[in-house]
Amino acid sequence: MSDCIFCKLAEGEIPSNKVYEDDQIMCFHDADPQAPVHVLIIPKKHIESMDDLKEEDADLVAHIMLKIKDIAADLGLDNGYRVVNNCGEDGFQTVKHLHFHVLGKRKMTWPPG
Repeated sequence: MSDCIFCKLAEGEIPSNKVYEDDQIMCFHDADPQAPVHVLIIPKKHIESMDDLKEEDADLVAHIMLKIKDIAADLGLDNGYRVVNNCGEDGFQTVKHLHFHVLGKRKMTWPPG
C-alpha cells in the first residue's frame, strides 16, 4: 500500500533501527518506546489488521510467532516479555498494518491501574 508507513519501512524507503529481517517479516525498534526494550514486528505483506487475516496468511502469522521468541532472546529478554497486538480503532491500533509489539525489561504490576 503506497501510503502505509510500515510498507515504506519494509521497502527501505524510510530508514529504521532494524533488529531482524527476512523475506517475509521485519523487526525494528519502536520510534516511541513504551518500555526499555520495545520493538515492532511486521509482515512485509500489507495486511491491515488481525481482522483482515485470511487462511492463506496462516503460515506467515506462524512464522512471526515463532520468530518472536528468537528476537526476544537476541534482545536479552530472558526474564520474560509482552507481545501485544492492537486491532482496530477501539483496540488502539494507530497504524493500519498488522504489527506486534514486543516489550520487555520493565517491572509491571498486575492488574494494571
